[in-house]
Amino acid sequence: MASLSAYHGSCPSIKNILLLDSEGKRVAVKYYSDDWPTNSSKLAFEKYIFTKTLKTSARIEAEIAMFENNIVIYKFVQDLHFFVTGGDDENELILASVLQGFYDSVTLLLRNNVDKREALENLDLILLCLDEIVDGGMILETDASVIAGKVATHTMDADAPLSEQTITQAWATARDHLTRTLLK
Repeated sequence: MASLSAYHGSCPSIKNILLLDSEGKRVAVKYYSDDWPTNSSKLAFEKYIFTKTLKTSARIEAEIAMFENNIVIYKFVQDLHFFVTGGDDENELILASVLQGFYDSVTLLLRNNVDKREALENLDLILLCLDEIVDGGMILETDASVIAGKVATHTMDADAPLSEQTITQAWATARDHLTRTLLK
């Protein structure tokens, strides 16, 4: 696979997508660049942007900020903080469309109950959602209905091999198998 820098200039790229709680703790995060090579550097970046954005009014409209030569687009909803990071040469409108696609698809998948508890209970859906939006930093999709539709079809496919199932699906499959075995 070619490196992210090989595509630079020809296609917009995302460095990370973060979903943090109201205390700045991770709910779901995905990093697509080597800008933060260690887990501690990732956690430090998350804490930094969380504390820098905490006092902003990103509840109604998404906000844009520059941090450490990165453009960060962010939005707060209930007790969740959504962030999308791109390089300082990326188009803010494209980054904003990724953020909006992520937020809208999470809203659809959580049936408008966008809060930390609901997000943690449906973490598998949110992680699948991230995989449908960006792959290796490359933007795949920003239309929330398409993203949510793909995630919903992933979760309904009970005949998929265990390696392709979410943890929740795998547990349900194992429970069903055990129940059938015990009832014989």
